[in-house]
Order: sequence, then C-alpha cells, then structure tokens
Amino acid sequence: MRLSTKGRYAVMAMTDLASRQDADEALRAVSLADIAARQQISLSYLEQLFARLRRRGLVKSVRGPGGGYRLAHDACKTRISDIVLAVDEPLRATRCGKTIGKGCMIGGERCMTHDLWEEMGRQLHSYLESVSLADVLAGKLRPSAEAAAA
Repeated sequence: MRLSTKGRYAVMAMTDLASRQDADEALRAVSLADIAARQQISLSYLEQLFARLRRRGLVKSVRGPGGGYRLAHDACKTRISDIVLAVDEPLRATRCGKTIGKGCMIGGERCMTHDLWEEMGRQLHSYLESVSLADVLAGKLRPSAEAAAA
C-alpha cells in the first residue's frame, strides 16, 4: 500500500473542489491558488497533481479570466480510489516487486506475511472504491465491520 502525500493531498483538493461545485456554482471554475490556500498545500504541488487528475479525466480545466478547474463528473460518481490511483502508484502493501510470482525474499520466495499485506491492500482498495467524493462531503463513510456490529 503506497498511500503517499500525493494521494492524500489529491483527495483533499478534490474534496475542496467538490464542495465548491454546488448547483449555483456548477459552471464556475475553482482556481488552484484558492484550493492551495484553503487546504494549505503548495500551489506548485497541486499543479502537478491536477495535471495527472486532468489526464485521467477526473477534472476539466478552464482557461482565461475566472479559469481554474471543475469536476469532470458528479461528486457521487467520483470514487476516492480513482483519485488516489490517478496520482499514485497502485495500492500495494507488500514489499514484493511488480513481477507476478516473485516474492521479496532472496531467491524469489514470498515472506511469511505476504498474504496478510496483500489482503490488506485489497481491503484498502475495496474500501476506497466504495467511497465517493459526495460521501466524504456528506460524512457518509462506510463504517467498519466492528463499528456496524456495535
């Protein structure tokens, strides 16, 4: 699992952008400078992240006076996993290389905890895939199994 600063900051910025995309402001673009100031993220870092988000079709850029960015899709259709994957490497929790069948140990064996970390990565991806920007804005995050049982 490689949920880096890139992934966290991209989700923060996209959530900020989504919060500005209500019915009255649906056509108005939001500047990265405004997002950077509100979220306390470097503007140059946001520019790099939004270039990746734009290439992946998650945001649209608007040029000229009043320019900036808008969501490419409704917040309810934008999954947190899509945002993270757009700016980060795939979510992996193992230290094994990308070669299938190769483990992280000398000689290519898998470590004893490989399956644990691999499953944790799958669970994390599944959770982030189940949450949309709209869910984050509304505070409707999927509860964990323990919280649901309590």
